[in-house]
Amino acid sequence: MRSPFDFEDEFGDERQQQWEEWKDWGKKFGQLGSWAGWIIIVVVIGIWLASGFTQIGPSEVGLVKRFGAHVGTMDPGIHWHLPWPVESVTTVDVLTRRTEEIGFRTISPPPNPRYESIPDEALMLTGDGNIVWIDSVVQYEVADPVKFAFNVRNPSTVVSNAAEAILREQAAQRDLDPILTTARDVIARDVEQQLVQLMNTYDTGIRIVTVKLQDVKPPEEVRAAFDDVNSARQDKETLTNEAQAYRNDVVPRARGDAAQIVQKAEAYRAQTVNGAQGDVARFKNVVQEYQIGDQSVTIERLYIETMEQIVPNLKPLIVTEAITTSGGTLNLMDLSRFISEQDRSSGGGNSQ
Repeated sequence: MRSPFDFEDEFGDERQQQWEEWKDWGKKFGQLGSWAGWIIIVVVIGIWLASGFTQIGPSEVGLVKRFGAHVGTMDPGIHWHLPWPVESVTTVDVLTRRTEEIGFRTISPPPNPRYESIPDEALMLTGDGNIVWIDSVVQYEVADPVKFAFNVRNPSTVVSNAAEAILREQAAQRDLDPILTTARDVIARDVEQQLVQLMNTYDTGIRIVTVKLQDVKPPEEVRAAFDDVNSARQDKETLTNEAQAYRNDVVPRARGDAAQIVQKAEAYRAQTVNGAQGDVARFKNVVQEYQIGDQSVTIERLYIETMEQIVPNLKPLIVTEAITTSGGTLNLMDLSRFISEQDRSSGGGNSQ
């Protein structure tokens, strides 16, 4: 019979042989594992290094942060940086113009636009205690990408809240009627100026481009009454413009007619004065001749000239004193006939 120790020796040899086999397999696996480990390490390092490549868009700049601190800026294109967690890149769009809407939101853009009203933003209190609905748009750009990315957590919210606060302040300083009619452009300009100053004070790196009031109207409950008031104002302005146009047409014409009458009166005055002065001078000459020469001749000439003025169409006749005292037939000499015959004879002589 075999003893128990013989079985132990037999099983011990088998366990020893299996152990040696496992050791051989372990050595082979260890050699294989070391190569695979290095390959895996190299692949992981390659992937980690490749993650440092980044592409910056045409309208963007890349802000490189090393352990959270800004160390450089990348222009548009493909760049490499130390991968995370050593360095990271924050991209900022510096060319696109951003828009913030106050009082409404655009649901779908043109050509079939749809908008959603936001009453909590649009309803504002005026200086005279009324309520007005104001929809506005703020457009802005990135002036400093570093300040824009690191100084402001949510630029959109900052611009929207600041613009709404300034707009409410401007509305509270004015009455309702100017806000609805003449003060819209003034309000937009004042809001833009104050918003620019506020963004500079906050050091946001934001450049305000423009502020526009899209729609200014009274609340829906009283809109019909305000429409009637606006229609009456428009009718008043229309009638005023028509009256002003009529005035501009009539007044210059009347002034022209008055000037023409004055000029005619001045001309008549000058003509009358000059004529009177001429008559005076002529009368003085006559008086002088009367005093120097034969007074009877002068009296006769004045008589004839006066008669010519009184009866200009009367034919002149000469009556001699001898004829009138002879007592016979009165012989008259027609001077007009004599003058006409002399004219015909002289004309005929020239024609010959």
